[in-house]
Amino acid sequence: MINKIVVVGAGQAGVQAAQTLRQKGYEGELVMLGNEPQPPYQRPPLSKKFLSGEVEPDALFIRPEAFYEMNNIDLKLNAQVDRIDLENKSVTLASGEAVSWDKLLLATGTRARDLPLPGADLEGVVTLRSIGDVELIKKLFAPGKKLVVIGGGYIGLEVTAVAKGMGLDVVVLEAQERLLKRVVSPDVSSFFHNLHAGRGAELHCGTGVTSIEGEDGKVTGVKLADGTELPCDLVLSAVGAVPNSELAAAAGLDVDDGILVDGAGQTSHEDVYACGDCVRFFSERYGRSIRLESVQNAIDQAKAVAVALTDPANDHSHDYDPLPWFWSDQHNIKLQIAGLSNGYDEAVLVGDTSADSFYVAYLEKGKLIAVDSINHPRSHMMARRVIGQEWKEGLLPPA
Repeated sequence: MINKIVVVGAGQAGVQAAQTLRQKGYEGELVMLGNEPQPPYQRPPLSKKFLSGEVEPDALFIRPEAFYEMNNIDLKLNAQVDRIDLENKSVTLASGEAVSWDKLLLATGTRARDLPLPGADLEGVVTLRSIGDVELIKKLFAPGKKLVVIGGGYIGLEVTAVAKGMGLDVVVLEAQERLLKRVVSPDVSSFFHNLHAGRGAELHCGTGVTSIEGEDGKVTGVKLADGTELPCDLVLSAVGAVPNSELAAAAGLDVDDGILVDGAGQTSHEDVYACGDCVRFFSERYGRSIRLESVQNAIDQAKAVAVALTDPANDHSHDYDPLPWFWSDQHNIKLQIAGLSNGYDEAVLVGDTSADSFYVAYLEKGKLIAVDSINHPRSHMMARRVIGQEWKEGLLPPA
């Protein structure tokens, strides 16, 4: 019998797991440990509507605070976990408090990747991962201020869009030869390059950065590999995220760019499970190990883990193996991605990129593996139903 489950991590995955545990009839003690001062909140709006000031912090909360009391979830905030003791089945907090468990669920998410440059610790060099990060950035955002964004991925471009809308001068620096290279085709990269350039952002691709310059401890500029120095008031480091798997590794759990789990979310220890952005699992669909960073994965995997925890006889015949999907909002454009395009050998553009509504279908050996939809929700919804089929005209709706 499971008398006590402790969830480490108070984000989308942790909240969903706790909710599903109660819905599935778990009546034992349920503790959730979050290392931030706020109740669990959504992260996608941070780089968009929250940064722009369109929504207040309480609008980000995943559930109202009363939800935790009503469901008998002991939510502990500012509760940083320092150590996991597998032998004695406990976690130790930074405060020194030890919390025991029968089953442990790790939903520790990710953090911003460190920027490996001299000057990265100067005041005015920021990342965007939390409410606290955005509150700091907001204080530095003002019309006419100069922002340098290092990284031309989703977060970097979403912040660029907001910053331009608020009147800042923005320069984007991307080390690869095109924006979003790791996740989209050249056609889609070119579309977003033109979108941001057309709104006044200055974009440099294939550009190396050697250091961040400062004076009196504050950032004053960014030095490029060719010796050019770009003056600025603020630098956003948007060079990706890394999984928070150090606690698991220190405890002796198997990790490899994420906490390794099976199809039910079970780690290398039978009483420890994990879900969300921090985990890596084998996908039969893709024939390889994958780690997904998305809200939908956090929700769906958390549900699967909660089911496994409440059904000890689970034979794993329905291992978690989702069709991933993602989205990004930039200016008036919504990019929706279904599937994973890694390994594609053909990209089919359907529609006219100048019309701001089209899609790109990615094929591997003639089969549809992913679709990028730009202001084209019909193709996105259809793609989620037909990915895996042989490509032919009419498989997806016309642009």
